[in-house]
Amino acid sequence: MPTLTDRIKFIRWPAEAGLRTVYRRQGIPCLLVVEGGARPPICTAPSEDWVRAPASREDVEARVHALRQRAYGRRTPTVDSTGVLSYGTRSIAMSSTQAELMELFIAHFEEVVYRSELEQQLARRVPAPTRNALDLHIMRLRRRIAAVGLGIGTAWGRGYILEPTPVARAWSEEGPQGMTYGSQER
Repeated sequence: MPTLTDRIKFIRWPAEAGLRTVYRRQGIPCLLVVEGGARPPICTAPSEDWVRAPASREDVEARVHALRQRAYGRRTPTVDSTGVLSYGTRSIAMSSTQAELMELFIAHFEEVVYRSELEQQLARRVPAPTRNALDLHIMRLRRRIAAVGLGIGTAWGRGYILEPTPVARAWSEEGPQGMTYGSQER
């Protein structure tokens, strides 16, 4: 089981200011430890916070807990009007067909979406889609959304389920178990 500080980086501020940019780009939450009489940084990202050294263990633990909740806490993905999928601190652009399929998955986040529902959604874009057409779209979606910490698992004989990937689940210490990720379709 992950510990409280897993995936939270501690940065000495301002001595290690360069690491802040690196971790921000990677979507890794940071606790900036402000040294001596240095001015505290302005933290606008939800994945950042600061504490002045020396700090009590309780204060550090409280800030780490709050950071973890903001960065990895339970949340639902979103797709905006331009087709950008956002989850946690990460975002990716998608095609309009992918965005429409994702909207259906998001409406039933962590629940089974039946294959017939996905086929109906796809039929709005592609006249008379084949079984393979949906399989191809699911395969491409799986590859695309992995970058934001999401996966599409197969619910054998029923459909598919959108949920955080095992890594994202470990970060939040929550989530259902036992789903298959990858290109296994049938």
